[in-house]
Amino acid sequence: MRNVTITLDEKVLQWARIQAARLGTSVSRLVGDMLGERMEAEETYGRAMRRFIGRKPVRLKDKGSYPSREELHDRPHVR
Repeated sequence: MRNVTITLDEKVLQWARIQAARLGTSVSRLVGDMLGERMEAEETYGRAMRRFIGRKPVRLKDKGSYPSREELHDRPHVR
């Protein structure tokens, strides 16, 4: 583990101290855990996006045509 110095707004620091106390940990550990969770979320999103982009496109409909915009939105009961 490496030590890092950060600068926080007084209001943010107060919130962090309260959260750390509630969780029974230090502000340093709280910030480290939050950053670790953020990193993991971004990595998970990146993996999911690469999987999605890598998939072969699928046709939505093989026969016939799709309804027009006017047909889809022609709702007399809404007027």
